[in-house]
Amino acid sequence: MFTAFQDALSLLAQMNGGVIGIVLVSLQVSLSALLIGTLLGLPIGALLATEEFKGKKAVIVTLNTLMGVPTVIVGVVVYLLLSRSGPLGAWGWLFTTKGMILAQILLTTPLIAALSRQILEDSWRIHRDSFLSLRLPPLSRYKWLIWDCRFSLTIAILAGLARAISEVGAVMIVGGNIDHSTRTMTTAIALETSKGDLPLALALGIALLTIVLVANLFTFAVRQIAERRYG
Repeated sequence: MFTAFQDALSLLAQMNGGVIGIVLVSLQVSLSALLIGTLLGLPIGALLATEEFKGKKAVIVTLNTLMGVPTVIVGVVVYLLLSRSGPLGAWGWLFTTKGMILAQILLTTPLIAALSRQILEDSWRIHRDSFLSLRLPPLSRYKWLIWDCRFSLTIAILAGLARAISEVGAVMIVGGNIDHSTRTMTTAIALETSKGDLPLALALGIALLTIVLVANLFTFAVRQIAERRYG
């Protein structure tokens, strides 16, 4: 085990091309999905937090359910959509990073929407009368409410990143785990561990933990700065 850790650290220190390539694919897929998931999830969360409409409770229950849906189910659904006989087969996204991004968007959007709804709902209760007295249109209310809760919403975005970058099942099914193309850190860790290549699996695991740690530290720093500046 000690030797495997030594070899893993050596791969990272040497900036091994295979490791870097896998890390870059993971970041490309996860950050793209996180960006789109955030742009979709936050407005949905704001809508559910501020508006009353028929079927709202059903939508909230659906979002909460999708937060915990097994990723392999999402992978199978996207696979069927993107297969040659599927409705989106003409796109040619199966076994590509675009297909993987689509799968991760379906995973991150409900999570961000559900968490942001809870955060924004608390703020809406406080500022509701003020916003209504100003007679702001819905989009303006969403914008100002999201801006008011921007630091708290980093928790929802961080959760979305964790959901995306640590995911295995969906990207394995949709991407195919193709070397130098669609292989991510999580799928590579699973493959290399099964092959017995522990140094490479550990190197990718260390890289994955480092990325998550850096994201958490960044979020913590942003919240600390906000608390000092705004009390």
